[in-house]
Amino acid sequence: MSRNSLRARAEKGALVLRGHFRRFFSELGPGLITGAADDDPSGISTYSVTGAAFGYQPLWTALFTFPLMAAVQVMCARLGMVTGRGLASIIRRHYPRWVLWIACLLLLIANVVNIAADLGGMADVTQLLTGVRAIYWTPAYALFIAGMLFWTSYRTIVRIFKWLTLALFAYIAAAILAHPDWAAVLRATLIPSVQWSASFWATLVGILGTTISPYLFFWQAAQEVEEEKAEGRVTVKQREGASRKELLRSRNDVLTGMFFSNLVMYFIILTSAATLHAHGTTSIATAKDAAEALRPFAGAGAYWLFSLGLIGAGMLGVPVLAGSCAYAIAEAANWVGSLEVHPPLAHGFYGVITVAMSVGLALNYAGLDAVRMLFWSAVVNGILAPPLLILVILLTSRADIMGEHRNGPLLRSLGWTCAITMIAASLLMLGSSFIGGSSH
Repeated sequence: MSRNSLRARAEKGALVLRGHFRRFFSELGPGLITGAADDDPSGISTYSVTGAAFGYQPLWTALFTFPLMAAVQVMCARLGMVTGRGLASIIRRHYPRWVLWIACLLLLIANVVNIAADLGGMADVTQLLTGVRAIYWTPAYALFIAGMLFWTSYRTIVRIFKWLTLALFAYIAAAILAHPDWAAVLRATLIPSVQWSASFWATLVGILGTTISPYLFFWQAAQEVEEEKAEGRVTVKQREGASRKELLRSRNDVLTGMFFSNLVMYFIILTSAATLHAHGTTSIATAKDAAEALRPFAGAGAYWLFSLGLIGAGMLGVPVLAGSCAYAIAEAANWVGSLEVHPPLAHGFYGVITVAMSVGLALNYAGLDAVRMLFWSAVVNGILAPPLLILVILLTSRADIMGEHRNGPLLRSLGWTCAITMIAASLLMLGSSFIGGSSH
């Protein structure tokens, strides 16, 4: 075969490969965005604290949590696609109002604390990079994010969010620059180990809470509904039901997003373990501390990647937090609620976004410790998630709601394993604190 023929065949193969990649990326949407939003500044701080405090030891949690979080988000996606409704709307139809409003209250508490923590974390890191005080950056970020949610369409937001996910690759690059001990990394990844201490169990609850967060349940279901609305299915009747092909595409989207989320989580823990913990820096409070401490051990490149990755993650995570609040309350109150509808036609929906962002912003000026908020917002999520998770499992297991698409044995088993694990970790955290378990 001539050289020209080989070159032509190689070029054709490259074109086919690019075409497959473009098609695959174009079919990604709610699942990818949900997975990337899971690695918000609160999550980044939690993973950084984890790696600094316990080294490589908790790396196994990335493998352990992947099937659990994937199963939960697949349930939420299927729920939205099959019923044509968001999670709060379905709870309103099938459970007493007190169950609905308690679920919404739990979500609001967790999300507002998380918004405050994320805005504070973004501002702190920006101060680190620019020298301009965080007090000015916090409202700037809040106003910019609120403006994006108010004045752009759902389709535009999705395109922006999909590109923002690329910011999280910074953490994989930062981990490589950190030159970890790969033999120790492999052992810690494949051989689970725990410590009986209040700090370890609090960290585990934080990991579970920031990985399997209540707001992701509401957001995933709502975005599947938004996708169908964008395709012209404007009524619930038009949206009800889903083909096996649609469910398969959604499952692939969710699995890709959750894998990406856990991959980033894994490399953030690894980066902090290889640099901070390995050099005796075992006590940090936020990702800002982690970024500052990285520079002498991993160089300016890792420092900049870590810092800019956190800002990009916040630009994705905060809108999802505020948006999931708005979807939940609008569905619970039976208001018009969609990012595709302009503010004058959806006062309540955008009012919830305004209140959530305003309260989150106010918490940053209320004298609360933003440093602690980042980590403890993840712990709050870990404690509040199980009741909402149980509701999701029960709803998606009902034949009268899901029909032939109700949970099979595997999804049910993974869902209940997730709920029981989160409850057990919370109880162990409280128990070890009560009996005076030693801190790391």
